Amino acid sequence: MTAARRLIINADDFGRSHAINQAVLRAHREGVLTTASLMVNEPACEEAVAMARENPSLGVGLHLSLLCGRAALSRAANPGLADSTGQFGNNPVGIGFRYYARRKLREPLRREIHEQFRRFRETGLPLDHVNGHLHIHLHPVVFGILMEDAEKLGIRRFRLTRDAFWLNARVAGGKWAYRIAHAVIYQMLSARARSPLQQRGITHTGRVFGLMQDSRVDEEYVLKLLPNLPPGDCELYSHPSLDVFKHEFEALISSRVKEQIRQLGIRPIRYQDL
Repeated sequence: MTAARRLIINADDFGRSHAINQAVLRAHREGVLTTASLMVNEPACEEAVAMARENPSLGVGLHLSLLCGRAALSRAANPGLADSTGQFGNNPVGIGFRYYARRKLREPLRREIHEQFRRFRETGLPLDHVNGHLHIHLHPVVFGILMEDAEKLGIRRFRLTRDAFWLNARVAGGKWAYRIAHAVIYQMLSARARSPLQQRGITHTGRVFGLMQDSRVDEEYVLKLLPNLPPGDCELYSHPSLDVFKHEFEALISSRVKEQIRQLGIRPIRYQDL
């Protein structure tokens, strides 16, 4: 942590679709986006990797996917996780409980995690950071596997998902039940994760913004957040696309956002710059 304000501006779900990839590329080239988190199992991954190779200033990390998407390993090769079509389930609460309660799934989870890291290494891109789809990387069982195998997997920088509830309450309204629940859950999970990360020398930011916005990281929110950004290193993540979440893409290329970052002296960085 430093007295100066530095901000990682990240896009999740890179590689999930062409519309997302195009939004990430434009938000980096034309806007304020500094990093993106790659889903190595999704159909537009190859396109995303090609874009990243052509834009080495974009920090690319692994967006570990163990729910609401497709598995890297087939059901035959790794039974117990995906269905017959190769898809994980779409019920985050149910899947989270299942991973926690069924000990026999821990080795299949480990194999799937290692395969996703292997696929990322095959891209040849430097691993800027690690996080998870719907923050599955902080699930107690998944996090335990990641910490046990951190050296082997090459984990050096990690999203410690911990938003600032009272700051968020000042700059945004609505969806109070959702926001309170997520604040409580991730406060507990991040508190549990902090010591293992420190013991292994794995770097993270002090705060992560976007958790309580539920895909509402629009221009209005960002313009209110930036003047209230705490000192030190923070992350703001979003889900820009040219279709479903176009408002998040527009926030990242907003001339008002770019000018405010400049005026406030906030330094945009990547995880590798921590």
